Amino acid sequence: MIDKICMFLTNKMREEMPDIDDERAEIIYYGLQNIIGEIPKIFIMLGVAYLLGEFKLTLIAFLIMLPYRTFSGGFHLKTHIGCIIATCTMYCAPAILSQHITIEGLPKALIILAIWIFGMIMIKLYAPADTENVPILRKKERKQKQILSYIILTIALVIAGVSHNSVISNIIIIGYFIQSCTITRLAYKITNNKYGHEVYETSTV
Repeated sequence: MIDKICMFLTNKMREEMPDIDDERAEIIYYGLQNIIGEIPKIFIMLGVAYLLGEFKLTLIAFLIMLPYRTFSGGFHLKTHIGCIIATCTMYCAPAILSQHITIEGLPKALIILAIWIFGMIMIKLYAPADTENVPILRKKERKQKQILSYIILTIALVIAGVSHNSVISNIIIIGYFIQSCTITRLAYKITNNKYGHEVYETSTV
């Protein structure tokens, strides 16, 4: 069903924009698959969270992490089962762990600083971390997303540092660390992903 919807939308776009060639149409098609395919995974993730009794905090974790992931990117697993497991882990884990970890005072400040430095370096090196199916090729768009990644990471970690709500603070700290890891070359190698812009830029040389 998802494949048919994506193909229909891709064909409609080609009718409206005849300059879209076969290669670009394939990129659009796979991009739509990723976007539309995320919707059922989100509902499954929230369903799992509900069964675990962590619905509210998982939803909060999802909403808190969404802006950073939107602009910094990250790997995508190649099977639906793998994606579902990764999605559940990525958002449920911070929700669960945030309630059982106590980080206060100087240790908390040092952890936040370390995650900020790590995140800033990873953003500089890899963000926006795209995929072969949805490459980000325009330099202007890449620069904009990289700058927004810097800003969102910094603002979120400042909030984590000053917030009196330890659970929300921990969700930000854990979630943003996990997200920063998903854009690294090591994460891409482990999950057998390639950065889309590198693939397409190399193929056009």
